[in-house]
Amino acid sequence: MGVSGNMFCPISIVVYFLSVAIGLVMFFRPGAVIEFQKKFYEKINWRIEPISMSREVRNTRLMGLFLIFAVPLAIIYILNLRYSFFF
Repeated sequence: MGVSGNMFCPISIVVYFLSVAIGLVMFFRPGAVIEFQKKFYEKINWRIEPISMSREVRNTRLMGLFLIFAVPLAIIYILNLRYSFFF
């Protein structure tokens, strides 16, 4: 398939950096992420409002941490299964 040896899959590198970047934005700017989500839903004719803004900010930060840590670990695990170069 054109991939030989221990080459990284380019799409996995892109997904890695995007997930970390989006996760950092979600962690450090949860209010902006929530406002973006509200505006997106208004464009598709839905209106959303969090019941508790403090819980929404906390949950957005937790989702950011998930993206920062879990997605890269999952990519490393999948690449390890495919190419066996970490363990």
